[in-house]
Amino acid sequence: PGGAIPLQPLGIQLYTVRSEMENGVEPTLERVAAIGYQEVEFAGYFGHSPTEIRAMLARTGLRSPATHIQPTFETDAWARILDDANETGHEYVVVASIPRSMRTDLDAWRRTAEAMTGAGERARAAGLQYAYHNHDFEFVEMDGRVAFDVFCEESDPDLVKIELDLYWIIHGGGDPVAFFNRWPGRVPLVHVKDRTPAGDMADVGAGVIDWAGLFQHIDHAGMKHFLVEHDRPNGAFRSIEASYRYLSSLEV
Repeated sequence: PGGAIPLQPLGIQLYTVRSEMENGVEPTLERVAAIGYQEVEFAGYFGHSPTEIRAMLARTGLRSPATHIQPTFETDAWARILDDANETGHEYVVVASIPRSMRTDLDAWRRTAEAMTGAGERARAAGLQYAYHNHDFEFVEMDGRVAFDVFCEESDPDLVKIELDLYWIIHGGGDPVAFFNRWPGRVPLVHVKDRTPAGDMADVGAGVIDWAGLFQHIDHAGMKHFLVEHDRPNGAFRSIEASYRYLSSLEV
């Protein structure tokens, strides 16, 4: 189609290569960059300081727009997370997941939304953007409501952005396009993870998710960062190379 452009910037969530990161962070980043990826999202620094990570990113030419964090609201711990994120050069601090105690019922979801809005205010004061990364449990029905709908309604859409994991929302029975339509501009980051007909994770392009269709909604959703992920790949580098080949040839 006229005006079609390649999807970019392409990145990965480094959880995919966590075993490789344990053996050496910088060599792993070098290989990720060599494949062609431009961005990485961290899930832990593997014993390195934010200053060291920042230097590795500079040497490998990668950007790191985001890092995954725990849902901590204790003042000192939260201040440290924000300081570290700024030192490393992240733009987003993204809650990776939440414990069951924060999602037992709709009232718990409302309290979580309130706490995260407060955390988002402090992130913004530090020059950062707070975001939440979903799995599938957000899409369960509680008292006739989808839990995630309540969370998104009760949290401030400017202070709490959503990093939509496109595998998990579909796996949980949700519809990404309906989500984009309901929350335009709220999804600056997406996890790009494919799904087999049986529901297993797959390299991007090897499953059944309609990527071309989803990525028609980039502007509407506010998507800026496209982060490949596979939790249990059969060969991590092989997997991210296959996903890169598919996505780099996809025009949107």
